[in-house]
Amino acid sequence: MAGLEAILQTPFGQTAANYSVALLSLIVFLAVFETITPYNNWEEIKKGNIAVALATGGKIFGVANILHFSILHNDQILTTIVWGCLGFVLLIISYLVFEFLTPMFKVDEELANDNRAVGLIAFIISAGLSFVIGAGILS
Repeated sequence: MAGLEAILQTPFGQTAANYSVALLSLIVFLAVFETITPYNNWEEIKKGNIAVALATGGKIFGVANILHFSILHNDQILTTIVWGCLGFVLLIISYLVFEFLTPMFKVDEELANDNRAVGLIAFIISAGLSFVIGAGILS
């Protein structure tokens, strides 16, 4: 165990640990996003649905950006994970608020129908709010 701790104290070890946590977090968070959308993200992307690709890209960027801020401002992996989870929950809330604030149409239906304007706005909401969430991360 002492050998692993020594490796994690090096810049290379820290980078590998942060990368591993970020990659695992992205996989878990995307799986959760997949369960809250009524369509299959990856099937829609495979069919060429640009709107879903934009919305999914925004989610990936948003989560990665929040983890970026967390890694910059924290020196412990567990703290990075906690901030990442909190940021992810806030992104989900943002997505639900977007749906709520657009009563004239259903965001999920528009994305499934390849409405690229809605996909672009979904991307910008996720990306933009990830900077706001990231700015709130304290060391």
